[in-house]
Amino acid sequence: MNTEWQQRYETNDTPWEKGAPHPGLVEFLKKSPVRGRVLVPGCGTGHDVRALAATADEVVGVDIAPGAIAAAKQHPEVGGERFLVADLFALPAGMRGAFDWVFEHTCFCAIDPAQRGNYVRAVASALVPGGHLLAIFFLNPDMDPGEQGPPFGVTPGELAELFGEGFELLGEWEPAGTYKGREGRERFRLLRKREEG
Repeated sequence: MNTEWQQRYETNDTPWEKGAPHPGLVEFLKKSPVRGRVLVPGCGTGHDVRALAATADEVVGVDIAPGAIAAAKQHPEVGGERFLVADLFALPAGMRGAFDWVFEHTCFCAIDPAQRGNYVRAVASALVPGGHLLAIFFLNPDMDPGEQGPPFGVTPGELAELFGEGFELLGEWEPAGTYKGREGRERFRLLRKREEG
């Protein structure tokens, strides 16, 4: 267990918890309902998981903080969602190559940037060949000068370099709707895992 993230939930110091799914995800699902099995790493209290569960066959939200998973399980069930305490970097064998989709919202920006290569490999390992990564990347978190993350920002160039080898970029856009204060600071990306061989 990562005690730092657990402590944040125990002390209710969770500014990333907005009480609702990301508006950009809600808009995407209206136009392009996601089907099949979906993994949501760093799911927190599960608002995005429940939004996805309204259209997908099964959605698995994982978080390393037991407090997040306990809070997620307190909400009424929408459909085929379930929540597990798990580490994206050490997924159980049964979760490797098992998902049609991964949805990224707050996990990538929370990890140490030195771990981003491992993140890309972990997501790829969870997906079936040809599986999709739907991601909302936080480009420029509003930090005080000299303050370090998390959250950690990323540039479009860094994203292209990180995901370019294992994934094909299908689309990229700025979400029309987002949480207050994040306008113009996020990038939606739809990627497909390249077929091996």
